[in-house]
Amino acid sequence: MKITEVRIKLIDTPTERLKAFCCITFNHCFVVRDLKIIEGSHGLFVAMPSRKLMVHCPKCRVKNHVKANYCNQCGFRFDHSCHRRFGIEKIKLYADIAHPINTVCREMIQDMVVAAYHEEKERSLLPGYVSSYDDYYDDEAQMNIIYFDHPHYTEDSHHASTYAPTQSAESIDQ
Repeated sequence: MKITEVRIKLIDTPTERLKAFCCITFNHCFVVRDLKIIEGSHGLFVAMPSRKLMVHCPKCRVKNHVKANYCNQCGFRFDHSCHRRFGIEKIKLYADIAHPINTVCREMIQDMVVAAYHEEKERSLLPGYVSSYDDYYDDEAQMNIIYFDHPHYTEDSHHASTYAPTQSAESIDQ
């Protein structure tokens, strides 16, 4: 499995730890969106896409954030003391949507995304800069997407619809 495309959306607030959003494509056929590039205490790292965890109100069954004190719909007061009774001191607020399951994959993603981030920062200083993250373009010739080595790449092959439905990721990669 190879990362064949990285798109970066730089964040304009330099004081924030969040530096950019990112989406990556594997083998020209599978996209993972909304990765975050964050400045940590030991440098940049890539955070995987996640979602806020929700709980249902016991009274009206509407979804609410895990740490909400009251239901957004009916105003029911939530009792968080049950977490302490079960020895849960810190409540998990987010769950990963997609993530690597081993260190090798995590390091591959981290290295490629951080390198693409630095390239995008350099490119952002040039006149006429357009972010590579944006999905829609007025003129496809203006696209600023980082494509990595792919022997069958043509102007139109970056769209998934150009591949036959029976074609596997391995045959695309060859």
